[in-house]
Amino acid sequence: MAMSCVPEHNETLSIVEKGWKPFELSQYQGFWLPLKYFSETMACREHFESSKDDVILITTPKSGTTWLKALSFTVLNRTRHDLNNHPLLTRNPHELVPWLDLDLYVDGKIPDLTNLPSPRLFFMHLPYELLPTSIIESNCRIIYLCRNPKDTFVSLWLFLNKYLSEDEAPVPVEEAFELFHRGISLYGPFWEHLLGYWKASLERPERVLFIKYEELKEDPAFHLRRLADFLGCPFSDEEEREGLVEKIERFCSFESLKSLEVNKIGSTRLGGENKNFFRRGVVGDWENHLTEEMIEKLDKLTQQKLEGFGLTFKDAKK
Repeated sequence: MAMSCVPEHNETLSIVEKGWKPFELSQYQGFWLPLKYFSETMACREHFESSKDDVILITTPKSGTTWLKALSFTVLNRTRHDLNNHPLLTRNPHELVPWLDLDLYVDGKIPDLTNLPSPRLFFMHLPYELLPTSIIESNCRIIYLCRNPKDTFVSLWLFLNKYLSEDEAPVPVEEAFELFHRGISLYGPFWEHLLGYWKASLERPERVLFIKYEELKEDPAFHLRRLADFLGCPFSDEEEREGLVEKIERFCSFESLKSLEVNKIGSTRLGGENKNFFRRGVVGDWENHLTEEMIEKLDKLTQQKLEGFGLTFKDAKK
């Protein structure tokens, strides 16, 4: 039974930013968190007890979260679920892989997660610096997916505008861009979010797997094998002969998931319509939305922030 625990943390919040409709963002320890879900996040940070067998999926918002959930769930549970009768055929990936803080610690209440089958698979957007201490200390596995900042920004801007009511004007791209460029975005600053997990993956590669969306799109089969190896369940010779890697790749592809009826109707517990999680799923859509000035500013900032740490993106320049 869940216990009520709504922590009082208002004194730790600094300024509140309202520019990103529909979410008000509050700065906490250098990062911007959605104020609406602050009690859930804090309860999770304080009370979640991680196990070494846990798998935690982490992304920056709009970096391929839905795809990562589908791939990870399918790879990890491939001996339990046949592709012809698979949970993904009738359930959205966000239902199968719960949001650890926002889905399970609703209103700051502490859930009982001890009866979930191992390995437990969860998802979060939190920066590495704000993860529950038990996640770090338990040595569980963390899989991090990120995306080129230009595509990330465009996808986030378009996605959040879909949450607005009919009588609310969309946030102009110029306003949203200035916020993003200043580091103000969901769970941002974007660059600091990336660097936290990038550094952790270099220090603890056996526990933190860092994946770039563009590389996953370019060679999904390679990264599926990489994912399976990291999870401790590599594809067997028999599975390789049967072409299971390629079958999972097709089964979890953007086109395949988007075509399913379950992903055309309904919504997540947090209110997002399932169909809104399947827009285009392509690399380079930023070219259709950003001005030359925006592209230059974002590329310059990305280079300043990341290249000193050896982190680059293939399409950092137009």
